Amino acid sequence: MAICKILHINDAGSGASSHLATAIDYVLNGEKTQESILTGGYNLQVERAFAQMMETKEIFGKTGGRQAYHMIISFQEGETDVKTAMEITEQFVKEYLGDQYEAVYAVHDNTKHVHAHIIFNSVSFATGLKYHYKKNDWARFVQPVINRICREHDLSVVEVNPGEKHDRYQEWNEWRDGDFVWSDMIKRDLDIAIAEAKDFDDFLAIMRSRGYEDKQNKYLAFRAPGKSRFRRTERLGKDYSRDRIEERIRLETVIGIHQETMEEAGKFVWQRIPGRKRAKLTPIQKKYYARLFRLGLIMRRPYSKAWQYRDEIKRFHELQEQYLFLCEHELNGLEDLKKMRKECAAAKKKKVSEKNRNYRMNKKCESLFQIADRMKEVSFGHQAFLSGDEEFREEYETWKAQNERLLKEGYSFDEVEMLREGYKAGAIRTKKELKELTRNMKIMEGIIAETEREMEREAPQKHTDDKKEDRERKRQGR
Repeated sequence: MAICKILHINDAGSGASSHLATAIDYVLNGEKTQESILTGGYNLQVERAFAQMMETKEIFGKTGGRQAYHMIISFQEGETDVKTAMEITEQFVKEYLGDQYEAVYAVHDNTKHVHAHIIFNSVSFATGLKYHYKKNDWARFVQPVINRICREHDLSVVEVNPGEKHDRYQEWNEWRDGDFVWSDMIKRDLDIAIAEAKDFDDFLAIMRSRGYEDKQNKYLAFRAPGKSRFRRTERLGKDYSRDRIEERIRLETVIGIHQETMEEAGKFVWQRIPGRKRAKLTPIQKKYYARLFRLGLIMRRPYSKAWQYRDEIKRFHELQEQYLFLCEHELNGLEDLKKMRKECAAAKKKKVSEKNRNYRMNKKCESLFQIADRMKEVSFGHQAFLSGDEEFREEYETWKAQNERLLKEGYSFDEVEMLREGYKAGAIRTKKELKELTRNMKIMEGIIAETEREMEREAPQKHTDDKKEDRERKRQGR
């Protein structure tokens, strides 16, 4: 599922196009586009996008007024990947703009959902005419094209009707980061109702008790409380078609599970792939596993007898670790070990002091980091305002006020972020070094203790041997 929002980019006064340049730089940002891999141009070269758009304006004498349009296509979280998003964006640009307008586009994957940006020139390079966006063009032209392309890629779509007010577009305004709020809410309620229901009628009753209205014509559809339109369940995902819902209800009821289905489920639960870590069971997998066990389709594994040898195994690993440590550091005796342990203790003390100092410095800068975090929260709106969208004025003013606070403290936003990253990297490095020093000291203390115990055991025997040698010398001396 993808939904589009259209913004306009005005001039910066006296025909200046700085807003357009800023918007293009933002869209093509390498940090958001996998080092510019997820970028493209249409009817222009990406490297000369701004210059070519301005050349077109100058040729037709239309450098003032509205400079360009900025489209943002938000994809439902988890429904698509960057490759598919890029294909959909490219196809949309070609079909919607045709051979009339120059455009630059990119897919951003730096947020929890994938989204695309398109900036196209307000002046047609073919005719010199300016693009005019009219009220309700979104429902009549823009979203229908995106819907058709989404269907071609087996994605769900946003229902639109040019004659009606659209909740989806309003949701975009309320949630500019592209979260599909109502879809998630409906799916959660459907999942709960499916888990609780004994049969399909019971499922409908549970949904109605939660305030939903349902339609059961060709498709199963629900209308959420307070919303004006019904949502087809099949468009929420493949697990929400009517047939699939009925199947899930049957699977949730132990009585309705067939023997062969349970056996297949048992095979799935116990299947192991060599070289791969076993995935954790999801809540629903845990539920099925418990049912399989109760029905006797999975037998309890015999207890391992490894516990009988745990002390020997632990001792083996300790000895192996100590041996490898001695080989790595080429230590020849007890004195070398004690000397190295003393050096490690001094180094550890120094690292602890460094860690505490880094923590105190980071704590002193906490107020600066809070200001920077607030700036990051409104950065998207700040950029949109600079691109000419007055709708984001509040975010722009917030960003500007916070930036002034930083400047008064003697820092820029980038400097604060560098400071934060420096402290973070220092903390990670110090923690790693402390861990290594602690490990080494533990190994050395084990070797020293073992060596001293061995010397104590050997001392009486040595004393006995010395006496024997003395007696033997005396006897031979006679």
